[in-house]
Amino acid sequence: MPTPILMPALSPTMTEGNLAKWHVKEGDTVSSGDVIAEIETDKATMEVEAVEEGKIGKIVVAEGTEGVAVNDVIAYLLEEGEDASAIPSDGAAPEAAPGTSRQTRTLRD
Repeated sequence: MPTPILMPALSPTMTEGNLAKWHVKEGDTVSSGDVIAEIETDKATMEVEAVEEGKIGKIVVAEGTEGVAVNDVIAYLLEEGEDASAIPSDGAAPEAAPGTSRQTRTLRD
């Protein structure tokens, strides 16, 4: 199942930020530690790194988008053997079945 990449919180009080720039495009392969995007807050611009390796399957939030809520899906990462056709067409993270947990991979600054 494609893994949602979520808008990170760059501070404990951050509720939203701007996706200033993508350093990757759909189809690019990334490794843990690769810079994939730049996030802006009212106080700083931070580089965001991938925490897993895989292929960028879909970018949901366009470069330059302002007011992206923390934990909103900004992109999807595909692991080896996964196909982009499994990515939800609306770009939203899939809901977990009742009684299960939905695992997501977040980004670190």
